[in-house]
Amino acid sequence: MPLIHSPYSGPPAYQYNGHLQTIIPSLTRAVTGISYERERLILTDGDFVDLDWIKQGQKRLVILTHGLEGDSNRQYILGTAKLFAQHNYDVLAWNCRSCSGEMNQAFRLYNHGEIGDFGEVIDHALQAKRYQELILVGYSMGGNITLKYLGVHGNQLSKAIKGGIAISAPTDLGASACLLDRPSNRFYRNRFMKKLLVKISRKAQMYPGRLDMSKIRQVKQWKDFDEFFSAPVNNYRDADDFYTQASAVNFMPDIAVPTLLLNAQNDPLLSAECSPEALAKVHPHIFLETPRTGGHVGFQLVRDPYTYAERRALWFAQRLTNA
Repeated sequence: MPLIHSPYSGPPAYQYNGHLQTIIPSLTRAVTGISYERERLILTDGDFVDLDWIKQGQKRLVILTHGLEGDSNRQYILGTAKLFAQHNYDVLAWNCRSCSGEMNQAFRLYNHGEIGDFGEVIDHALQAKRYQELILVGYSMGGNITLKYLGVHGNQLSKAIKGGIAISAPTDLGASACLLDRPSNRFYRNRFMKKLLVKISRKAQMYPGRLDMSKIRQVKQWKDFDEFFSAPVNNYRDADDFYTQASAVNFMPDIAVPTLLLNAQNDPLLSAECSPEALAKVHPHIFLETPRTGGHVGFQLVRDPYTYAERRALWFAQRLTNA
């Protein structure tokens, strides 16, 4: 498909660069008026994930996937849930393993390439209520998971899945990992690392001898962390194997339903490789939109309670479902 010319008008003037467009919405935005109904889903390996529902008796469902160290109560998930619920969708915002406020039981955690859990969530939603139409929406890591799931399953998807939307998705993990080591991205790197190390330490306590915590002192760059901890916890051979198997860009050619990828050009956490223009130009189902501004999961609008990304996701979804 031709690349989409973005109509995004840009954020408020005081958010004058990609860092401010990323950080300010994350720290200051508050979305109210959402009440979830929580359900615990026991996975096939005996572990669990927690599902947060907005059930309105609709025949259409949007499934929302959060980003790295996020959850169903992040402002971007709450905003998307609220907007879709107002437009006659049921909503399922699921929490990856360890992200719902309670540590998961298995040794493994979650990661950018984990689509097995996502598939179980989708299958459960379809079995619990026979939704006629499903839309998958993911932010950041959740966008990569969404895109990989659609690519891996290709034309074998459930017919109920009408399309996908990925926002600020790091579709090339190796390239994006390098960006985290830039001095200008120290804020994000430290924030993610601090939270992940808490979980890794907990896993080391739960499963003595499975992780060598002394290697923390050897972490000099983000790839080291993935080599020593992310890969072994999630059953990858090493960091390079993790990046290869988890990066959605390696699976996107097989996507068989309409899919929107919305990545800002000034996103401080995404490399150019994360927005595969050459693929989008020739692919019949991938729509790539790369506005000049927006930051990472930012996309705020002037005097609007919703972000451009949330409104764009609804706009795309309504063209795929019987709105």
